[in-house]
Amino acid sequence: MPPIEVGPARAIGAINARLARKAGGETLSGANGVSTEKQAAPAVEKSPALDPGPAPVDTDRVQVIRKAVESGTYPVIPTQIADAMIAAGVLLRSGKQ
Repeated sequence: MPPIEVGPARAIGAINARLARKAGGETLSGANGVSTEKQAAPAVEKSPALDPGPAPVDTDRVQVIRKAVESGTYPVIPTQIADAMIAAGVLLRSGKQ
């Protein structure tokens, strides 16, 4: 396999504003008084089939836990935390959910 050539390394420094304008498709406002002009973004059609909907969060339970943590009464059991971390790692490696 042939070697991959990356090209010459450049010194780290400020970006070239002219290149940033070309890549971003807009002019940047700066000390020279250039105004910001954005180009219209291309329209993207979103499929409702890909919408995951709202996150399944039990807000009442979150409030109870938050109050317990703030008051210092939330039980922190290191062995249960470790077991859950190990189980999560096993699930990630096995691919079964």
